[in-house]
Amino acid sequence: MNCGTMTDPARTEIPEVTEDMFLGGQLRLRQPRRGHRAGHDAILLAAATPAQPGDRVVEFGAGVGTAGLSVARRVAGLDLVLTEIDETLAALARINAEANGIKANVMAFDVTADADVFAASGLGPDTADVVLMNPPFNDAARHRASPDPARQSAHVAAADTLERWTHAARRVLKSGGALTLIWRADGLADVLAALARGFGSVEILPVHPTPGAPAIRVLVSAVKGGRAPMALHSGLVLLDTNGEAGHEIQAVLGGKAALPLAKVSRTR
Repeated sequence: MNCGTMTDPARTEIPEVTEDMFLGGQLRLRQPRRGHRAGHDAILLAAATPAQPGDRVVEFGAGVGTAGLSVARRVAGLDLVLTEIDETLAALARINAEANGIKANVMAFDVTADADVFAASGLGPDTADVVLMNPPFNDAARHRASPDPARQSAHVAAADTLERWTHAARRVLKSGGALTLIWRADGLADVLAALARGFGSVEILPVHPTPGAPAIRVLVSAVKGGRAPMALHSGLVLLDTNGEAGHEIQAVLGGKAALPLAKVSRTR
């Protein structure tokens, strides 16, 4: 829900933002009026994240903080870390965390940076319980990139994007820690290949736009060092045959329910 446009003169790099409500009004977020904007993917990712009170939860590519802050709204007592390469978006994530009364450490750096950059920011090896991420996933060869640089970097993947992001997650996660990500459905084979190095106990939740339509997204969870068999969940359908959101998706988007992946066991 859009609640209007505002200008923040103290932050000239954000000439115009909107204030939008998520989770049925439980979360109020400022985000740029133009460029990459948060949507259903971030809320679905948050609802699929298996966080528990006291966990150190790290979001890669947090944008204005939508997914990470949504997890924190559902699960109290997190040590929440939001990382974002775009300093403007990172600044908005800090504003959003404070405005919603959520404690979060927001860091502006590249997820694909070397391990020493992570360590200098307090994200050394084996320090996180949970990582969630929504990497750029559109294939540059098939996707016409937006002329907006921020929107392009948020949506278009390089050939090694998935591998580098999962590598960083594997490094910062503790043994038995959980990774949750969202990716385009036709790239599931690439996700499984990236997770084959160091992850197991993979669970997959396809996301379908309508009943009977092919999945457009996959939500995937995996455990560092996990050894449980792979599990494929029944698909989540966004709209029914009347073009309306069903009860399950309404509950998830309204912040009243989590998805099955949020209940996965993090034991090896």
